[in-house]
Amino acid sequence: MTDADVVVVGAGAAGLSLAYHLCAPGGAVPLSVVLVDAPPGPLRPPPRTWCYWEPPGGAYDGALAASWPRLRVRAADGAATVTDPSPYRYKMLRSDAFEALVGRRLSGAASFRRIEATVTAVRDAPDGGGEVLGHGGRVLVRGRRVFDSRPPRRLPPARTTLLQHFMGWFVRTERPSFDPGTADLMDFRTPQPPRGLSFGYVLPLDPHTALVEYTEFSPAPLSTEDYLRALRHYTQEVLKLGEFRVTAQERGVIPMTDGHFPRRDGRSVHRIGTAGGATRPSTGYTFAAVQRQSRSVADRLRAGRGVRVPAPYGARPRAMDAVMLRALDSGRVDGSDFFTRLFRDVPGERLLRFLDGSSHLHEDLLIGLRTPVAPMLRTVLELPFRTRHEPSPPPPPPTGHEKSTP
Repeated sequence: MTDADVVVVGAGAAGLSLAYHLCAPGGAVPLSVVLVDAPPGPLRPPPRTWCYWEPPGGAYDGALAASWPRLRVRAADGAATVTDPSPYRYKMLRSDAFEALVGRRLSGAASFRRIEATVTAVRDAPDGGGEVLGHGGRVLVRGRRVFDSRPPRRLPPARTTLLQHFMGWFVRTERPSFDPGTADLMDFRTPQPPRGLSFGYVLPLDPHTALVEYTEFSPAPLSTEDYLRALRHYTQEVLKLGEFRVTAQERGVIPMTDGHFPRRDGRSVHRIGTAGGATRPSTGYTFAAVQRQSRSVADRLRAGRGVRVPAPYGARPRAMDAVMLRALDSGRVDGSDFFTRLFRDVPGERLLRFLDGSSHLHEDLLIGLRTPVAPMLRTVLELPFRTRHEPSPPPPPPTGHEKSTP
């Protein structure tokens, strides 16, 4: 049994980020940190990518796979809207590069230890602090504070629960097919499902190489064959890529819910990452909120202050997310028209701040006027009378690539 000031369970984006910030040089209070990672196997997430936006010069810029100064959305009829969201750039970070970058810092921290173990439970210890349990109820490690980043086994009760699910190919084409300066966030030239919406997503790495994905917002994931059929249609009939090779594949599911994720699971046990509410309900973005959460927690602990895992998003963004999810799920708004109109009518920099939950009230009101006002107002009036219910059956945990969808 190992004792530490802080124990972090899970070595995905949230767990690695918290360990990275906890082990930064300096700090008024030295901390011993243990990171508990799942052994190789089904509990360890596969290689994946995270996307987010920020100005150039971010902490992870040296590890980026690519970044883009321009964003594009295509309407169902093919009409393109291209926006320059300066000072932001849209950035792609591969998990292996991120793990290597974090590993370099952690390997130089004398008070850091990483262990591999299958975690079955995390709980408050009877004599104070928290403890991490393995098979048979054996205590693996104890800490004054434990931060659990494992995906939730069940989503919380909610008025609306959708899933953002996708499959993507990294492709290499025979002829130049992509603009490396422009990321296609949403291409609505895809067949639309009965509920929700679908779109293509293209992140070019060079003129011949890109990540190409088919994505849906809908109640349930598709079968493998359905994803493959949609990708073949999008790459061949819509993008007309010609001959290409698939060099890698990604697949994932991200929850989109207005349920409340508790950030505390006991006196000394805290939830972070998706389990702590870091996934933006209306977009599926998680990585940027994870960084805000991790820095805040680490700064407080390293300063000797009490622990408080901050809410990733304020009350107003969460309320707007609830309205958007309900309006989309009920069919009151056409998803492709809704998002196409936002990107066409709202300046890129302002829209990205809105999607990140950092816009001002007057900006939110102006953006709201660019949406279908009557259906949205009807949804606002309806929401207080809708009951929260358990998702059934519980959706699978988020895996694979986390991407941008407004």
